Amino acid sequence: MRNNNVMGILFPNMHDEALPALTGGRPFGSIPFGGRYRLIDFALSNLVNAGISKVGIVTQDNYQSLMDHIGSGKAWDLSRKNEGLYFLPPVAMSDELYAGRIASLMGIRPFFRNSKEEYVILSDCHVVGNVDYDKMLDAHMESGADITIACKHGDAPRLSDDLQLWMGEDGRVNDIMLGDCPTGECDYSLGIYIMRKDFLTRMLESAVSRNQMNFDRDILLRHIGDIRIYGYRIPEYTAVISSPGSFFRANMELLKPDVRAALFQPQRPIYTKVRDAAPAVYGLHAAVNNSLVADGCFIEGEVRNSIIFRDVRIARDTHIENSIVMQGAVVCEKTSLNCAVLDKDVVVKASRSLCGAEDYPIFVEKGTVV
Repeated sequence: MRNNNVMGILFPNMHDEALPALTGGRPFGSIPFGGRYRLIDFALSNLVNAGISKVGIVTQDNYQSLMDHIGSGKAWDLSRKNEGLYFLPPVAMSDELYAGRIASLMGIRPFFRNSKEEYVILSDCHVVGNVDYDKMLDAHMESGADITIACKHGDAPRLSDDLQLWMGEDGRVNDIMLGDCPTGECDYSLGIYIMRKDFLTRMLESAVSRNQMNFDRDILLRHIGDIRIYGYRIPEYTAVISSPGSFFRANMELLKPDVRAALFQPQRPIYTKVRDAAPAVYGLHAAVNNSLVADGCFIEGEVRNSIIFRDVRIARDTHIENSIVMQGAVVCEKTSLNCAVLDKDVVVKASRSLCGAEDYPIFVEKGTVV
């Protein structure tokens, strides 16, 4: 379906504080995932698969790696003469201006004024999933909602700005809770909203005039009785990245065939930056079992239940299990890794041992020499 009347706005810097080990020099949306992807690839591909051809990315800081990954948007068919992909950097060097989603959106008012689209989808980049926006847009139109919030039922993620919803049988939201509220299973927001563009700008201007900068508290919660807010339960597989442990678990779930089939569907592919590289090379002493290995790797050791990104070098007499090794990392001889996450360009010297736990993995920051 081609949704010429819908535009998308992505927030790659939301939830940076949830994963500090990987966001020191990059936004949350630029965190590597699954051997060859970045987290923003899922949010961006979901928009493109719904036929949305105008997407704005609201950047805050540390967005160089994001621009390097996305480039002109060619991999997502967003490199166009008309519409396509827009990077929307901050208009002032002040953290106060981008302290909340409302302030970030007010900073791109010219972008809204120059856009002809009637509807807008706002999305964070902390959800891994293959979401069918066509169905969500249809539900939004049929319900007559002012705002439709994508949600999931289950144990809410532990985020400081977590949004929990209580809905009636018709899907209308009757109550909202904000913050880390241990309430057991509930409907929690996935940070995806659909609304009319003119409605959004009107609510933004009203909030800013009262110095209200929190979108969830000052628009959703404050006006829950005045506007029609509906929830839409996403039926597709999703994984919310809200902590180091959830990031590790979401990657490890990719080793399950049913999860890969649900996430990477031929009719709705997940696009990413294309890199032409040689296939992975396995040495005579290599032993790889139940792992995802990207192209450009050279492996001579033992790898089990792990995810290996592009251009990784693993020497002989090494044992890597239940671990994530990101692009350009080097693991030298007689090294053991278990429940470890190595960021890009990490070097682990010979005869080292790094051991974490499945619920508390070890993270090694980008470029570190161990």
